[in-house]
Amino acid sequence: MIAALTYVPRRNPMGRAGVLAASAYLGAFVAVAFGFSHPLVLASDAVAVVIAGLLSGTGRALAASARFAAWLAMLMVATNAIASQRGDSVLVRGPDVPVLGTVDVTAEALAEGGVLALRVAIVIAAFAVFTAAVDPDRVLRLMRPVARRSALTATLVVRLVPLAAADHARIRDAAALRGPAAAPVSRPSLVRRLVAGSLDRAVDAAAALELRGYAGTAPGRARRGPRSPVDAAFWLAAVAIWGLAAACVATGAATYESYPGIEPELEPLGLALVLALPALAAIPHLQGVSRR
Repeated sequence: MIAALTYVPRRNPMGRAGVLAASAYLGAFVAVAFGFSHPLVLASDAVAVVIAGLLSGTGRALAASARFAAWLAMLMVATNAIASQRGDSVLVRGPDVPVLGTVDVTAEALAEGGVLALRVAIVIAAFAVFTAAVDPDRVLRLMRPVARRSALTATLVVRLVPLAAADHARIRDAAALRGPAAAPVSRPSLVRRLVAGSLDRAVDAAAALELRGYAGTAPGRARRGPRSPVDAAFWLAAVAIWGLAAACVATGAATYESYPGIEPELEPLGLALVLALPALAAIPHLQGVSRR
């Protein structure tokens, strides 16, 4: 069984794209999520990330990130609704709490919590697509001249975390298949077995790295492979998104304020960004379709 966030080689354009091109492409969606609070821009950005993930063949990674983001989103919305006492539109008159005072739930607080939750969900989904679609070995090769040890550590984390998730699923299935007469396995027992297996795998990985020369001087720079022919489309999409987003920020074409009242403003340039994000997300992946 392969975990949802495990990298699997793919023959689509994202699988053949270079690390820098894929990073700039997916990083543009993350930049839009952090740069804007307008709900329409964030919704369009979320649709663009979903399109990029589906066309990259990482639907399982998107589903896993969506499940995690859904719980986190509900927690963020509820926390902001309770903790924030700002806003003019009071929906629920809450009780008097000794430390917090009167806990009122306002429409503005719910809207602000939704904006924050949508932003976090976009970032989680973009990183899930990156983890499942971009070869971590190529990421390590790219980062080796800058930070050899740090790049190795980051790559090992990217590889070992999905393996630990797969181990947990296998241990849980094995515990469920013991039969109805067997005593139920407690969660601490599952955690102990998972940690023990992870430590064994870490020892094996350390031994393999030592045999490959990482115990002493790190290996020299590997020869860079040929540039992928699909990189240009991903770079063009990334530059277009970054440029359009920067223009909207500079001109204030897509602004949003939650407090004291909800005030969204979307000018024609901001509307162009909303319409362009899904299209720019899909364009680099159409190369394979046109060739076939």
